[in-house]
Amino acid sequence: MRRPRTLLPPGAAALALAVSACTSGAAGNPSPPEANARVAATGGGNDLQTAYQNTVKNVLPSVVQITTEQDLGSGVVYDGKGDIVTNAHVIGSATSFQVSLATGGSPLGAKLVASFPANDLAVIRLTSPPKGLKPADFGDSGKVAVGQIVLAMGNPLGLSSSVTQGIVSATGRTVSEGSADGGTGATIPDMVQTSAAINPGNSGGALVNLDNQVIGIPTLAATDPQFGSGAAPGIGFAIPASTVKRIADQIIKHGKVTDSGRAALGVTVRGVVDQNQQPAGVAIVSVSKGGAAAKAGLRSGDVITKVGGTPITTVQSLTTVLASLTPGTKVAVTYDRDGATKTAQVTLTSLG
Repeated sequence: MRRPRTLLPPGAAALALAVSACTSGAAGNPSPPEANARVAATGGGNDLQTAYQNTVKNVLPSVVQITTEQDLGSGVVYDGKGDIVTNAHVIGSATSFQVSLATGGSPLGAKLVASFPANDLAVIRLTSPPKGLKPADFGDSGKVAVGQIVLAMGNPLGLSSSVTQGIVSATGRTVSEGSADGGTGATIPDMVQTSAAINPGNSGGALVNLDNQVIGIPTLAATDPQFGSGAAPGIGFAIPASTVKRIADQIIKHGKVTDSGRAALGVTVRGVVDQNQQPAGVAIVSVSKGGAAAKAGLRSGDVITKVGGTPITTVQSLTTVLASLTPGTKVAVTYDRDGATKTAQVTLTSLG
């Protein structure tokens, strides 16, 4: 079973939510405050329960289970043609799949359209889409607010059509996946942090608001190194719907990503260490012909130590700073060549 990618995120602020209600009884016949509180709580609870049930009823039919020869994950029906969006790490290197719909029936065959590991997204397509296939409604992730109630839908631990609930804890997080266990090792910007439980098998499923809209694709579960790298409760991450739609639309139209909206240097790199075996930058292994680095005069063997004002010590630090920039940005890249420190002005291109 493919586990959700794990990471150690930067410190996250705790969020507390307090709710209070104050009502009065009829004149001359006041009700005890405790009774009013119980009535208010019951009414509010029923309304919230109804909203939960309606959301599950409306969205869960769009969430599928994806099975490869070795792994299991989740996906979301993207359109009526049988396109399904999921995580790149869910499909791994596979090109054919079995898809089980939440509405039941025999598993359906599917083929890979394309994968974009840099954002840990992929699209697969049912070979014979059934009638009545229900695409999900993808919302505007720019309107996602901290404290908003969300539900995570997927197939954790092989338990099909499971739902967990929580809130949005933060938005705009840039986080990096681990590359172990077949992970993509991607650094992904603008992610939605949620307290809804993200368990193995949830990857590729749906993070949903109570307006029946998918606002993200659950992807990452945080781990706590102080407890043997076990799961850190209540800290999960989802790729925002805006990113999902941008990448999926390009894959469906072109069979690949033509403009990811993410900045690229146009280099292949590896980490280097100093004489004390401490991270000391990233060495350029190869330079893409016509890419940003090549046009700025960078070449194989150069060791990048800074991008803009950010020190670069590891490959992850380079991908993190690039994830915060956009194509067309002009940035100073500091590097070492033959014992001398140099700086080049680089105009970043588009990744993918």
